[in-house]
Amino acid sequence: MTRTKAGIGIVGAGVISSQYLTTLTSAADVEVRYVADFDEDRARSRADEFGVVGSGSYEGLLADDAIEVVVNLTVPQVHTEVTAQALDAGKHVWTEKPLALTGSDGRELLDVAAGRGLRLGCAPDTFLGGGLQTALRIVGSGRIGTPRSAFANFQYGGPNLWHPNPDFLFQQGGGPLLDMGPYYLTALVQVFGPAVRVSAQAIMGTAQRVIRKGPRAGEAFPVEVPTHVAALYEFADGGVADVILSFDTPIRRVALEVAGTAGALRLPDPNEFTGDCELFAPDGTSEVVEPSASGGPGRGTGVVDLVRSLRAGVPERASGGLAYHVLDMMLATEEAARAGRPVAITSRVQPAPVLPDGWTIGSAPTS
Repeated sequence: MTRTKAGIGIVGAGVISSQYLTTLTSAADVEVRYVADFDEDRARSRADEFGVVGSGSYEGLLADDAIEVVVNLTVPQVHTEVTAQALDAGKHVWTEKPLALTGSDGRELLDVAAGRGLRLGCAPDTFLGGGLQTALRIVGSGRIGTPRSAFANFQYGGPNLWHPNPDFLFQQGGGPLLDMGPYYLTALVQVFGPAVRVSAQAIMGTAQRVIRKGPRAGEAFPVEVPTHVAALYEFADGGVADVILSFDTPIRRVALEVAGTAGALRLPDPNEFTGDCELFAPDGTSEVVEPSASGGPGRGTGVVDLVRSLRAGVPERASGGLAYHVLDMMLATEEAARAGRPVAITSRVQPAPVLPDGWTIGSAPTS
């Protein structure tokens, strides 16, 4: 028989919630039952937009026994608190990145989830899209040989150019490292496995930013974190990756490239779920590889994989353990930049298996 859909409750009705709701209200395995926000009118408006029956306070969400998984879309500064409350209520949790703002908080969340037999998944889930899944299959097939080096670059003028309330993206828990770094570092871990050491430099471009869009346009706010980070990561398998993440230039650059012993691969934008790959032979000739149809279409794909993995009794792919290792990488990067010396990355994680052929959010497994 077909398995019962998992009840989903979303906390945080901000900008990104519409992307999650678009995916989750189209998925075969889940039913979004509730949208919560500190602004209950905003929660109701978002719920109405997507035909979700329940809305209101976070307390109301946690009290609903039919909600199996809480999707935490709050700002990074309260991720730990909101996730902990959901785990305390006996709910599985999917949280937006980063998992936490400190290593100790992230470790405690993992320990609590494990101790209670609960799943804790974390964004990004973009590597579950057809674009990066295709890239990972190419790497896994050996077509570029053994991956040895990588280059990742994300640069633009910053989220104050488009976000109506960008302050939190320039506070602790934000900046290009913790905001955009998870996409690139997660993809690199899928290619190389765990990172073991990092060297880094970081600067703050300006001490304040000005909001350019929305009702607060023209308002200035302070910057609390570095806005340009350059790092060199070393991986347990001997590979290395140069990574530049910046909110400091109007010249937009997005790049993720991996070179191996028998060729190279230009991967799609790791902040997207689709996109072509370009496979390079040693002589520099190349071929474009279109994305597979197997994979998720948007944010929330990881929630569906978590639910299916829970039902099947296997680990979820975008796991809390993976997110904790990426957090460890980012916190070590901050320390390396402050101290001016290489810093060890002590956590370990294994890359997640690729999705099976034919995996889509609309094809629910049956038993």
